[in-house]
Amino acid sequence: MKKPQTNPVVARNRKAAHDYQLGESWEAGIVLEGPEVKALRAGRASLIGGFAMVEEREIWLHGVYIPQYSQSRWFEGGSRRKRKLLLHRGQIDKIERKVNESGLTIVPITLYFKEGRAKVEIALARGKKTWDKRQTLAEREATREAERALNRRRKGHRD
Repeated sequence: MKKPQTNPVVARNRKAAHDYQLGESWEAGIVLEGPEVKALRAGRASLIGGFAMVEEREIWLHGVYIPQYSQSRWFEGGSRRKRKLLLHRGQIDKIERKVNESGLTIVPITLYFKEGRAKVEIALARGKKTWDKRQTLAEREATREAERALNRRRKGHRD
């Protein structure tokens, strides 16, 4: 009997949605070494501060924190080393073209397992200015307040 298909999320980059306007996204495989997979399965990783760059027609993930697995004997990689992402050539060319033309950044959004393999969702992003961040927070707060008022009205409370 097969196990139900689930995609356990190891890490999310919640700060990316706050700091960037996210655009098109892709799912990429990630090349890991030795005990890094076990560290991920234990749910120990952080995408905060991570970014990707196109180098020599390959995409590399920088600044993602995957700690050393506590029960491994030896690993020389380093917890914030750069890791290669696996995408099709056409996807890499498209991403590289958009980054070079528009000055966008490649940001990791989520790190998860799919069918036993580690995957990372990357997105093209444009940095927000401070006033953009404040405007987004104000809109979110206004939406929440409207929902609260609507719920109070439905329950029969009068303010």
